Amino acid sequence: MDLSKLSLEIFTELEQKWLSHCETSKKIRILSIDGGGTTSIVAAAALIHLEDQIRLKTGDPHARIVDFFDLIAGTGIGAVLAAMLSADDGTGHPIFNAREAVKFIARNNSELFKVNKLAGVLRRRKRFSGKSMDKMLKEMFRREDGTVLTLKDTCKPLLVPCYDLKSSAPFVFSRADASESPDFNFELWKVCRATSAIPGLFKPFSLKSIDGNTSCSAVDGGLVMNNPTAAAVTHVIHNKRDFPSVNGVEDLMVLSLGNGPSCRRSKVRSNGKCSTSSVVNIVLDGVSETVDQMLGNAFCWNPTDYVRIQANGVVEPRMEDVLKERGVESLPFGGKRLLTETNGERIECFVQRLVASGKTSVPPSPCKESAVSPLPNGR
Repeated sequence: MDLSKLSLEIFTELEQKWLSHCETSKKIRILSIDGGGTTSIVAAAALIHLEDQIRLKTGDPHARIVDFFDLIAGTGIGAVLAAMLSADDGTGHPIFNAREAVKFIARNNSELFKVNKLAGVLRRRKRFSGKSMDKMLKEMFRREDGTVLTLKDTCKPLLVPCYDLKSSAPFVFSRADASESPDFNFELWKVCRATSAIPGLFKPFSLKSIDGNTSCSAVDGGLVMNNPTAAAVTHVIHNKRDFPSVNGVEDLMVLSLGNGPSCRRSKVRSNGKCSTSSVVNIVLDGVSETVDQMLGNAFCWNPTDYVRIQANGVVEPRMEDVLKERGVESLPFGGKRLLTETNGERIECFVQRLVASGKTSVPPSPCKESAVSPLPNGR
């Protein structure tokens, strides 16, 4: 027997198995964007830097964030950004890039969150105009040919939570559910409107699915999932149709973008008492921080696969401040530690790994005419 030939055959077979293992073990990438506030300064700065770095490291000036993420999740203003980055223009490309999305929100922020002066006078507190926000969201999520986009019309899977007053439970909008049944396909602008209906500032927002079979009376998703990262991770692990190779967090890479601590912006009276809005902000921060701690524990064996970007030391951060600020990492058994790397540097390291593993392989928006059969054991 020719030993050299046998060695070559053995080496070739081992190489093919190794390459096959590398292909099947490619990590699923999740981008999650917190809710809170009306401007999302932290997420805005992070998203622009993220896309700029992707373009720099790939050498492709037209690369988009959705090219390198398998799922995008968002709550409140974070959901608006997530939807803008993933809404399909009809050619398989998103309508907005990161810089365009941030500029659009900054330019139209006064219309998105327009104070209803009459309500303010009558109720002695400001309230935002739902009609003004409706108009702006409809403009965002309509193609040039007039097509109104739905949850199915996204380049990559999208996940957006709200709270349903009818069922007194969280309601999570997802492309997976929309693709599986028309009962769960909603117009994209209504999804964003639902998750942004902040109690006290907006009236609850009622919406129905495209076929009218599912209805929801929604308020702000931040009440239950201000940081939607845990929901996104759970969704990917259990969604075997879109992510059949995922068995646990060891198969994931997660970039979670905060929106700055709300409680530091809240006013506490001299006697130590908090206003109702201050209490709500403290609750939202608590929810976000709890999720961060949970994810820190889950990824303690592979901490580079979970990166949380948050403004911690600046009360009213500017976009340029966010990237220069040193990052903070949750410790496995509680507490946090200040890192030597800045938020900008942490994003750059994350992008390096994103680009090295190549573009995502999750299918683009599903064909509306195709029927998708549910799996025996669920999604």
